[in-house]
Amino acid sequence: MSHELPEFFFRIRENGATVFRVDTENRQRRIEMDEIAVVNIKNGQIKPHGSHELTEVETAAIRDWMAQRIEVLARRDMDDIHRAVDHLNLTAQWVQSRATDAQLEEVTDTLLLTMHDLRSALVKRKAERLLKKAAE
Repeated sequence: MSHELPEFFFRIRENGATVFRVDTENRQRRIEMDEIAVVNIKNGQIKPHGSHELTEVETAAIRDWMAQRIEVLARRDMDDIHRAVDHLNLTAQWVQSRATDAQLEEVTDTLLLTMHDLRSALVKRKAERLLKKAAE
């Protein structure tokens, strides 16, 4: 553990985080974490905890964390999509080379419907982009 602890700790939640101020400046030299806010990444909301009034420094730190978190989540989304492409390729190879009739019977309809849905969504979005580009 490093000697310098951060001033704030963000406990990740489903749509954001709970924000704590980290304090080691007490008589016992124990780490104390005081909850100061709850953050919602989806709607950008920052709610102070209880009667705590956020300072400009706290608000700026929270907004910086929010911006970084949004970037991390966006990178993870793209990584997940690239992994999905890999899985589709591996699935095609499995179907062609190793799948038994029973295994194929179990997954074929679901895979076909899923791929049809994905194809429809991709074609629709591609058409929207092409129309938008043509309009520009």
